[in-house]
Amino acid sequence: MSIPSIIAIRDAEINGNTGAFYSPAKEKAANRDKSPFVFVHRFSVFRRLRNSCKFKLLIVVFFALCGVVLCASKFGPYMGWIVDTPSSVYSPSRGGYTVLINTWKRNSLLKQSVAHYASCHGTDAIHVVWSDTDPPPASVKVHMDNAAVLKSRTTKPDLKFDVNTENNLNNRFKPIEDLRTDAIFSVDDDVIVPCDTLDFAFAVWQTAPSTMVGFVPRMHWLSEKEDGISFYKYGGWWSVWWVGTYSMVLSKAAFFHQKYLDMYTNQMPASIRDFIVRERNCEDIAMSMLIANSTSAPPIWVKGKIYEIGSYGISSLGDHSNKRDTCLNDFVSLYGEVPLVSTNAKAVDSRNEWFW
Repeated sequence: MSIPSIIAIRDAEINGNTGAFYSPAKEKAANRDKSPFVFVHRFSVFRRLRNSCKFKLLIVVFFALCGVVLCASKFGPYMGWIVDTPSSVYSPSRGGYTVLINTWKRNSLLKQSVAHYASCHGTDAIHVVWSDTDPPPASVKVHMDNAAVLKSRTTKPDLKFDVNTENNLNNRFKPIEDLRTDAIFSVDDDVIVPCDTLDFAFAVWQTAPSTMVGFVPRMHWLSEKEDGISFYKYGGWWSVWWVGTYSMVLSKAAFFHQKYLDMYTNQMPASIRDFIVRERNCEDIAMSMLIANSTSAPPIWVKGKIYEIGSYGISSLGDHSNKRDTCLNDFVSLYGEVPLVSTNAKAVDSRNEWFW
């Protein structure tokens, strides 16, 4: 085709003369694009569909299904809907964990705590750290033993009282003979951790058995430094929440290896234990520092719901915060440096999360 012919075809298309080069598909597309009623027509169809009963029914069904999924994931365990999720927690070769409950003159809370932890699959044994001049009443022992039998899902866990005649916070970390597990779950008598949450934390601990894995994070920071002397501050939950960093998990609800019981009692500087006896505080900070000094690694905070059923404790005393600052700095001076390692990592069970 010659150049003049191509130019003629182009001019004909520009001037609207399609006779020189006719295309039905092209004409149809052009008419569709130029129609001012296309959008209005489509919108009217959507509006009729929106107002129809079928569409409304579809929307109702969709949101109903979303509600069922939400209820099943959040409230299923309370309604008997237990998802079968195989876990290394239940493997006999893993040994499970020993629950170490620290108590003092709160028998009603202790009974609830023992009954609950006896019902958890991973519990191999329960040791109650009893620190009182009076021995545990026989009625309390019988009640707890019966509760352990009734609540246990498989084999009844061993229940033992580790009796101490003096009220000393160091008692909670005394070595225990004849332990069958490496894992220790240290917990206060007024703290309840749901069994599935506890088993998840145990699975996390199995991936790093030398470190401390727990539910209550705390932090430290350098407040000021004068004449070459550093002063550190102890930060509670709101400090952790605000900064997004932590360097400790408290032993009121935490896993650690049983070897640290011996290290705490026989290898940690005696002056640290003396401070704890004198001030009646900070045994949890001492254990965090001991483990951090041994591993040079941070602890692991597990996100999970825990319930504190007690109404009072050492932390409720007025000078609690000042004592925590004092013991933190005294312990640092004894170690010669800060052994604590900060981190912002957190272990989360994605089965209970919408987004992960």
